[in-house]
Amino acid sequence: MRDFFKNINAKFVLSILIVFLLGWNLGHWDVSIKLQNFKPSVSALSKEPPKNINIDFKLFWDTWNLLSREYIDKSALDPQKMFYGAISGMVSSLGDPYTVFLPPQQQKSTKEDLGGAFEGVGIELGFKDKHLSVIAPLSGTPADKAGIKPGDLIVKIDNQDSTGMSLPDAVKLIRGPKGTSIKLSILRENDGVEPKEYVIKRDTIIVKSVEVSYKQTGKKVAIIKLSRFGERTNDEWKAAVSDIIPQNAEGVILDVRNNPGGFLESAVFIASEFLEGGNVVLQENNAGVKTPFQVNRPGKLTKIPLLVLINKGSASASEIVAGSLQDRKRAKLVGEKSFGKGTIQEAQDLENGTGIHITVAKWLTPNERWVNNLGGLDPDIKVESSKDDTGKDPQMDKALEWIMQN
Repeated sequence: MRDFFKNINAKFVLSILIVFLLGWNLGHWDVSIKLQNFKPSVSALSKEPPKNINIDFKLFWDTWNLLSREYIDKSALDPQKMFYGAISGMVSSLGDPYTVFLPPQQQKSTKEDLGGAFEGVGIELGFKDKHLSVIAPLSGTPADKAGIKPGDLIVKIDNQDSTGMSLPDAVKLIRGPKGTSIKLSILRENDGVEPKEYVIKRDTIIVKSVEVSYKQTGKKVAIIKLSRFGERTNDEWKAAVSDIIPQNAEGVILDVRNNPGGFLESAVFIASEFLEGGNVVLQENNAGVKTPFQVNRPGKLTKIPLLVLINKGSASASEIVAGSLQDRKRAKLVGEKSFGKGTIQEAQDLENGTGIHITVAKWLTPNERWVNNLGGLDPDIKVESSKDDTGKDPQMDKALEWIMQN
């Protein structure tokens, strides 16, 4: 596995971009690959177009010059913004919301998100049928406390219509300094046809990606809450497992509800804790060639009874882990159908602090299921989430009940 990443010189991000708006998990947190710094050998202005592209750029420069000469508001003619806007338009013409160009501030924000600390409201964003959607609010964050729910559609951000808005643009609007506020117009399924407005005060968001707790109800059960697959996830995971082993737990519940994804490498690392050899996930490129990602280390929790909690906020890397454990008959999935994000983005650093995320492949479960076609992973034991604010958790209750009986 290590050689594979060395050969491609990359790290894949399985994010939705998922972009964590914590303002920002890409990625979210998506399945993502992060390439080493990329430095073009020549400037963008002097580089000749590829030989197989027959495009006359005269129209581009004629339009640039026409705007510069005729546009009424000269203060709006920022050459750098126009240049970045042109690149963004080229990338967005592909019609893939997860293939995006990131100007410097958005590139910086995305890297901060995967690092686990930023200022914002704590919303993970994605797209559902090309509508800007809440993947999940992070627990304990301003968005969570305000009542934002997974699946909410964000219709407006501070009165700006979100239709056609890219994830980076949405992130830029929602994130901001601690203490300032943002207004979101939210449309919720089965909650009428008129959006509801939420005014949320931003705060510093520091998210630990792995947390472990215990329940004693006849058997001692370790509950691992995995909220993302970020830069610190592997180290936090190893610390959690080191805590579990001496506790002599008789069962494990892996909770990836509202986990929007992150690094592919971390998904393989986590799944390897529970599996003895074999495939975790398959990557399929644009030529249809499938490359297996196999268990890459001896797991310490390969024998203990295991359940995985999922919901519609479980996406990308969390679906890789859940799908592999389901296909390999290692664990049952409990909860609701997952999000259904089965593509892999390659994250490249470009010059001048910019970056780009490019969809380069799809991922498949060990049984070669593609969650995009399925609309997500179906749970083995379907349990709806609580519809009220009583603090009850019927999905967790069901998982504990199953552990007690098996």
